[in-house]
Amino acid sequence: MLGRRQIREKIVQTVYSYYQNPIKFDVLEKNMFTGIEKIYYLYIYELNFLVALKELAENQIEIGKNKFIKTDSDINPNQKFINNQVLIKLEENPERLFFTGQHKQLKWDLHDDLLVKTFQRITAGKRYQDFMKQDGYSFEDDQKFIGKLFLRYIAENDDFHDYLGDKELSWYDDIHIANSMVQKTIGFLKEDEESRTLIKMIKDDEDKTFAIKLLRTTLDSWENNEKKLEERLENWDLERVSLMDKVILSTALTELDNFPLTPSRVIINEYIEIAKVFATDRSNIFINGILDKYCKDLNRI
Repeated sequence: MLGRRQIREKIVQTVYSYYQNPIKFDVLEKNMFTGIEKIYYLYIYELNFLVALKELAENQIEIGKNKFIKTDSDINPNQKFINNQVLIKLEENPERLFFTGQHKQLKWDLHDDLLVKTFQRITAGKRYQDFMKQDGYSFEDDQKFIGKLFLRYIAENDDFHDYLGDKELSWYDDIHIANSMVQKTIGFLKEDEESRTLIKMIKDDEDKTFAIKLLRTTLDSWENNEKKLEERLENWDLERVSLMDKVILSTALTELDNFPLTPSRVIINEYIEIAKVFATDRSNIFINGILDKYCKDLNRI
């Protein structure tokens, strides 16, 4: 499922967009949930990239078998990569197959330039070559290898990020969420269990209600939250606080005021992490200070 932090991130993004371009709440809410849905598309697209790497490797093995003049490696190809148990589980996952079948634009063309270049980089790398030399098949080794491969060549690949951003603008901001979902999916796989379900975007109605309430109340409480913020600024004018910092703080103050069952330290830590993603390098220190002072003033546990 999409964690509460990621839901909070989408709310912060939505509030920020509203104060840049105000629109009716029902449209704003619909846009927020559309944005959440697009993260799932990106998640499937990244899983499909891993599967496409396997398909590309299988394709190259077939090309080698059909050569007129064959080498030993063409006759007896190393199949360790295409037999990777994690890749096989992802390839056979019925939810991925069904969703990709419904949204064929999420399937990778084996001739795609980014896919081919990434495959070439992977196969030329020491980690891949060492993995292919290992004897036997261990699910744990397969899992670690694919996890590191994903991190190195997809999650940390700037070319991949730019490619996604060109296809869907919102993906550029949300790729870190999809990356986390893929890493969790790889880590959750079990050797003796079928991979039948993937990570859900919204777990249940409780999460949806949380998102709607926090978004609506943050917008309704904006002016009041600005006053609370201004009262706690030291040697600083409210006008000098960036819009993003104000959005993060206002959302956090709203949650502190309206969701009493969530401990204050949990809320503060969540918005500090959000600040690290969306704000400046020093924003998290500033936001931590304001929220901590606010909780102490209210004796909020």
